[in-house]
Amino acid sequence: MLQRFLVDRSGNLAIIGALALMPLLGTAGLALDVTHAIKVRTRLQWAADAAVVGSITDKSAGVAQAMTMTGDGSVSVSESEARSIFAAQMANGTTIAQPGKAAQSDPNDLEETARTFKVSVVKTGRDINVSATFSTLVPTTFLKIFGKDSIKVDGIAKATFQSNSFMDFYMLLDNTPSMGVGATPADVDKLIAATKNQADSGSRDCAFACHIVSENGVADKKSNYFVARKVGATIRIDVVAQAVAALMKEAEKTETYPNQYRMAAYTFGQKAEDANLYEVSKLTDDLKDIQTKVDTISLMSIPFQGYNNDQITSFDKALTRMNSEITPPGDGSSPAKAEKVVYFVADGVGDSYKPTGCTKKVTGGRCQEPIDVSYCKTIKDRGIKIAVLYTTYLPLPTNGWYNTWIKPFQPEIGTKMQACASPGLYFEVSPSQGIESAMKALFVKIIRSPRLTS
Repeated sequence: MLQRFLVDRSGNLAIIGALALMPLLGTAGLALDVTHAIKVRTRLQWAADAAVVGSITDKSAGVAQAMTMTGDGSVSVSESEARSIFAAQMANGTTIAQPGKAAQSDPNDLEETARTFKVSVVKTGRDINVSATFSTLVPTTFLKIFGKDSIKVDGIAKATFQSNSFMDFYMLLDNTPSMGVGATPADVDKLIAATKNQADSGSRDCAFACHIVSENGVADKKSNYFVARKVGATIRIDVVAQAVAALMKEAEKTETYPNQYRMAAYTFGQKAEDANLYEVSKLTDDLKDIQTKVDTISLMSIPFQGYNNDQITSFDKALTRMNSEITPPGDGSSPAKAEKVVYFVADGVGDSYKPTGCTKKVTGGRCQEPIDVSYCKTIKDRGIKIAVLYTTYLPLPTNGWYNTWIKPFQPEIGTKMQACASPGLYFEVSPSQGIESAMKALFVKIIRSPRLTS
């Protein structure tokens, strides 16, 4: 009987299976518990990132406190703001543990009671640096079998707010005919009334844009630009020029250091016959001088209706030449290391001779398309920011050319302009909105923009 027992192999599979079951269950349990821990950590990281950035925005009390500090030191207000934002990002009712203390919550919730969130906010020079660390114990389910009750997860988030960076602004202003649209609905109505009886069919679109700008002035009956002047209608390019001048005043008031902000201004050209990047003002720290010079900005002159098949708006060329004007950007720590910003104002529709490479269908080599964002990317890849002010391209539902060539991509115009902009630096203004207010809002965003550094 003993011999038969020793040589009998029946039942081995069950025994082996039983022995293998424990490590298999352990592996599966480990995967499930670790996956849950990763999800918890990701959520905590998102909350910490939001907390460090949100606590040092231009509207936060912490930044306001730091601005009044004469020296370096900790910023206590931002610490409390960061903690509040972190709590708000977590589940409703979550209580965040203070450093060295357990959260006053459900004592049976291991993840909750073990959570800590520590914040340090320090002003150093012109930088406000915030650092936040978090940790928690995530309860396990399957790993309890092996005596592992929790998995510790932790992380860190850092952000820097530069309150007084040196910056160079390069204003790229679209002054091509489509910027001859009336600045407000009332101005549009004035242009319609003033041009509705003109024989020239192109003139009837002056409600949208004064496409003819003759140098002959009011003597030329087709010069709708001067018709607008005669009837007192303000057009978009006028408002853009006024907004740029107002922006210079805003920059003057905002400066903390001498020569902190320098400005340059460019248009797409003075005449369609030699359309090229035109320097209204070179880069200068004399902001009063540039205020005077931008007053001279006007709509690009067009010798006659349909000149060059209306192919005079090349964003590709303008952005390429703008890029070549800008020296390498710095960290903003001094005028010699100024950050660089392109301030781009346009209605977002290119119209140029581009027989190859056009993103939309062409007619005789004429390319009408939304902005090609690859040219924006080239600039941004150099570390240069692009702030985009999109002056809404107005639909012309009664115009056959618009319906055939522009309407098919109308929904893309604003989307492409936003894609051209650096994150958070995009603004769209319709005819009834204020370009000046939008420009100032973008300026504030640029100069008071926190960076998530880790």
